[in-house]
Formats: sequence, C-alpha cells, structure tokens
Amino acid sequence: MFFGANDGGKGVYFLGIGGVSMSALAECLSRRGIPVRGSDDCAGIFTEKLQAEGIPVTIGREDEIREDTVVYTGAIGEGHPLYDAAKGAGKRLITRAELLGHIAGEYPCVLSVAGCHGKTTTTCMLSHIFHGNGVSFTAHIGGEDLDLGNFYGGTGDIFVTEACEFQRSFLSLKSTVAVILNCDLDHSDCYRDEEDLMRAYAQFASQAEKVVVNADDVRARTLPHALDFGLYAGTVRAEKLRSTGERYAFTIMEAGMPVVRVCLNAVGKVHVYNALAAYCAARLCGFSGEEIKRGLECFRGVKRRFEHIGTFDGVPVICDYAHHPREIAATLKTAERITMGTVRLVFQPHTYTRTRDFLDDFIEVLRHAEAPIIYRTYSAREPYDYAGSAVRLASLIPGARYVQNPARLVCQLRANLSEKDLILVLGAGDIYSVAQGIADR
Repeated sequence: MFFGANDGGKGVYFLGIGGVSMSALAECLSRRGIPVRGSDDCAGIFTEKLQAEGIPVTIGREDEIREDTVVYTGAIGEGHPLYDAAKGAGKRLITRAELLGHIAGEYPCVLSVAGCHGKTTTTCMLSHIFHGNGVSFTAHIGGEDLDLGNFYGGTGDIFVTEACEFQRSFLSLKSTVAVILNCDLDHSDCYRDEEDLMRAYAQFASQAEKVVVNADDVRARTLPHALDFGLYAGTVRAEKLRSTGERYAFTIMEAGMPVVRVCLNAVGKVHVYNALAAYCAARLCGFSGEEIKRGLECFRGVKRRFEHIGTFDGVPVICDYAHHPREIAATLKTAERITMGTVRLVFQPHTYTRTRDFLDDFIEVLRHAEAPIIYRTYSAREPYDYAGSAVRLASLIPGARYVQNPARLVCQLRANLSEKDLILVLGAGDIYSVAQGIADR
C-alpha cells in the first residue's frame, strides 16, 4: 500500500483541502485510519464536511506542517510558503493526481471517466448503478451527487473516479474500463493544440484494459475501443426519445436490438449521452440492461448541474457549472425549452487563458442570449490579463453588461426581469455562492 495506518507516524497534510477532489481524497485516507489534516484559504461546504467528520482543517495561514507527507493541488507549487517550507524540510510532496492514481491502483477494478464535459454526471450515474444493485464500491466524484456526495466509501474491489485532463492528471490512472465522453480542447494553458490533447487521450486509453468512446465525437471515435455509443453512431444508441420538462425517456439499442427503456430524472438532453456512456461501462462490468436501468433512474442529479437553487423576485434561479462554450450552448438551449419568458443569463468566465484562447467561441454562444450579464472573472490560479478578462468579453457582445459584485448583479437583474423569465447562472467559480446569496431559498 502507498499509505498505511502508521505511515511515518505523522500522517498526511493536504494543501488546499477544501477542493472537491482534495476533500474526497482526504476523507478516503481518513477512513483508512490514516491521520489527515489540511488547510485552505477560505471555508466552504467541503471544509465544513471534513470538520464535521473530525478531520482538522485550518482556514487561512498555517504556521507549521508536522506531517511527513504533503498533498498539493495544481494551483499550488513553488512560491507557496507552505509548499516551500515542506520541500525545504525534506517532506514527501505528491500531487493530487499522484495520490488519486496510487489509491486507484489498490483496487482490482477501476472505472474512470474522462472528457471535457459530463465527467461528474457520468461518474455519478455509474456509481448509482453499483449502489442501486447492492454492489459495494468506492467513488471519487468531482462534484456533489445529491445522494452520494463527492465521496462514497464502500468495502468492495471497485473504484469509480473522474479522470481530469487538466495538467495531464488522468495519466496517473490505469483503468479496467476507461470512458471517454468527448475530446474538446479546454485547458489551453496545458496543451499546445488539439493534437497535443489527443496524444494525452491516446495514452490514457492505452493504460486501460477496455475503453468506451462517444462515436458521435469525431476525435474520440478514432481511439481504439471495446464499445462505443451515440445518438447517430455507435454500437449502443438511444432511440425513440421523448421528453417532459426536458427530462428524457429513450430506448437503449445494442447492435440494433432494443434492450431497455430508461426514464431519466436529470434535466437536459446532454444526459442521454452520459447515460449511454454509463450503460456501456456497466455492460463491460457484466450488468444487465434492467440492472443498469435501475441505477440510472435512481440518479437525481448533481449540485451545480442545472440545479434549481431558489427564486429571485419570484423568478426561478438555475445554476450550472458550464464554463466552456459548448457547455454553455447546451445549457442555454435546455433553459430556453423550459421557460415561457426570457432566459436571463449570468455568466462568470473561468480563468483568463480559457477566455482569451476561446474568445470567439464565447462571443458566438453568448450573443444568442438576450442582454447577458458577464460577472467578473474567476481567476483561479492566474494573474490578471485584460485580453481574457470579463470586461473585454462583455465589451465584444452586443447588449452585454459587465458587473463585478453582488450588489450590481442584483441591480442589473431587476432592470429587465419579468415574472415568466428564468435566471440562468453559469460558471465554475464563486458565482455559485454569489447566486445563493441573492436567491430566496
């Protein structure tokens, strides 16, 4: 084992423990009896959850790291005082991705889900297939499933995880079944171009025993695979689609033969793709169509994935994690289909490099919204860059308005709101907490 209960006698320290993945990994080690502690710049739902489970968390500056091993995120490195102090003290330093790879490597069966969009939902759907059929498993989820949270710890031999392409972290995983949902270029700060990205996906796939790909994605389907899915191509397809309030029912076909009809509870047509991906991975694990149906229909959704968080002046507020142009387009279309009025779009760009490098794509999709509100950029790990700023983006979209704080957001929303409208808040940064702050729940 990479870690044992007596690992150095001093345990493991997490730098940035409040992140969704870091907190899940911290919980995983803690449940194994390994002493775990950590710090983060600010409190949040995951730091509160860890503290409630007895895991010490420091908010703000930490004076000293006593542990032998330090786990850090991609946003932390040389120059961070705690990182530098730990390195100078000769402590073992490992990245979040390395830790995930080591934990996954201790399980005989690893299912990993990769792709620019849909990783969290598909990972959750897969988890519900195991859970709904009484199969013990452990899940590391890059979001909050409404029922399972961001970590589910079982006692079996199965490990289900997201596989993120950021900084090539998914290459730390060796999978029994790897799922590739799509191959859109998103992290332009990590990959030179699409060819560079596809080389990484090819390596990720080569490290798996079996691979599932989206046959409707022109890049993903070029990768060697055991099973593929899609609405228009692939061995596994969804046919006879029907929707009620953007909740889809469809018949899953396998090699042209109907297997089972599924009725999803999650909102949005994109979840048909996610469900097909989960179906394929589960089939490769030996589940029947009816068993898969049971799990898929138990899945209720994920926080920040088309989540209704309340109302604002009587108008419903929907939040979604969408921060890539393709995700924004799909989420906006779903919102337009369920409202009688106008979709009032609030978008927070996530990182300057993404906004700068995909500027034309952002302009193209956002100009289809009526008077979109562009909230100040969530910079994450990056320094200010006007070329990729929310200010510049707003200036290039006809009718768009830039706001930089919650008070101005409230004013702008009230300027044109009517009772039949829907407020759609998009972004992967702190816009979620901003929306929660102004919504009446």
